[in-house]
Amino acid sequence: MTETLKSACARDGGQCLTGAGSHGSLTEDCHHHAGTKRKAPHMKTAPRPNKNETNSPMTRRHFLAGTSASVLAFTVLKPDLVHGAEANAKVDIGLIGCGGRGKWIADLFRKNGGFNVVALADYFPDRVNEAGDQFKVDQDRRFSGLSGYRKLLEQKLDAIVVETPPYFHPEHAAAGVEAGKHVYVAKPIAVDVPGCLTVEASGRKATAKKLCFLVDFQTRANKFYKEAVQRVHQGELGRIVSVEANYQCGATWDQMDQYLRKDPKNPEVRLRAWGVDRVLSGDIITEQNIHAIDVASWMINAEPIRAVGTGGRTREFLGDCWDHFAVIFYYPNDLIVSFNSHQSGFGYDDIMCRVFGLSGTADTHYFGEVTVKTSDFHSSNNVGNLYTEGVMGNIATFHDSIVSGDCTNPTVAPSVRSTLTTILGRMAAYKNGEATWKEMVASKPKLEADLTGLKA
Repeated sequence: MTETLKSACARDGGQCLTGAGSHGSLTEDCHHHAGTKRKAPHMKTAPRPNKNETNSPMTRRHFLAGTSASVLAFTVLKPDLVHGAEANAKVDIGLIGCGGRGKWIADLFRKNGGFNVVALADYFPDRVNEAGDQFKVDQDRRFSGLSGYRKLLEQKLDAIVVETPPYFHPEHAAAGVEAGKHVYVAKPIAVDVPGCLTVEASGRKATAKKLCFLVDFQTRANKFYKEAVQRVHQGELGRIVSVEANYQCGATWDQMDQYLRKDPKNPEVRLRAWGVDRVLSGDIITEQNIHAIDVASWMINAEPIRAVGTGGRTREFLGDCWDHFAVIFYYPNDLIVSFNSHQSGFGYDDIMCRVFGLSGTADTHYFGEVTVKTSDFHSSNNVGNLYTEGVMGNIATFHDSIVSGDCTNPTVAPSVRSTLTTILGRMAAYKNGEATWKEMVASKPKLEADLTGLKA
């Protein structure tokens, strides 16, 4: 086990895209919870979100329309101040991945007030140009093709935001660190073990180079989730007996399936439909279900010993991803985590984690309440619009870390652990049997994408 993987248990907290550990494509639509029918509430947001507000629940694939924020007066961040600057410094960012979520999150970076969007990269020129027109990025700072992100990294900028299909995340993040840029990357960090190890190494290298590296899990930015986790870690629930984690929603990526059906042998069409491709996405247990599994991993603060799983697909998608998983994770001290997901049906929608202790229970819901109950304590708080406010909180933390020079990068190790946990569950489910953590880390199973026919 690597040093970072060990430490994760003890604390909380070449070629274009085809090399080992390569992950993170150049286009990504809003990929969170894409099958839900809930409508987003309308509200105003501020540069520093107030997590005490209680807003109506909303799904992960919808975002607030009409979001606005007051933009403060910021000075431009000078190159010699990249590793620490005044609190009002402007940070120049390059966006890698200009799909729906990429454009949405870049707008939140801009509305934070502390960032300028100055360069763009995506495989598809139409997406780069659409984003470029939206953010008024110069034509000579818009790059396309598989190697477009390398040209972006040659530009004069301070940080990159990686919002691309998960397969390419390690490649893009590692290249960003090598180029001396701060890195903000979407979950999951990778789709396989080599990719996780690449991100692990990139996180260590970023700290050594005094660069910030942040992984965007919205729950970890939420006050009520953090308070619940703290109470679990302090032993207020007593000895933990078992944990339940679920991710349930309607059909995800149906729009990509419909697009793929038009020309399934076209490599560019396959890239646009990456969400139904298990290599590009990591399958739903890694790309989507990680939100529930990450909370369980955060609560337990350990890695599983082994997993027994099953699953399959019921919907008639052309892609090869499954639409339901069921996994039992076995942890030290006879602790069991029961995980279940489906992204195919109608009528129920939740991302939850429930921790049962001898003295109490913690119950978390991405769209609703975070509740902790013990014999002498009871709290229940609505998380509000976690989808947007969690991202805004992470963006604010990213800016604060850059200008203060805080390069401890505490999100990397737990994100590596959570992603590896999803991969362990996927291995067990694909075998319809058992897989062990030791076996997974030793064998380092790798997913290889066929990028033949795509433009360099």
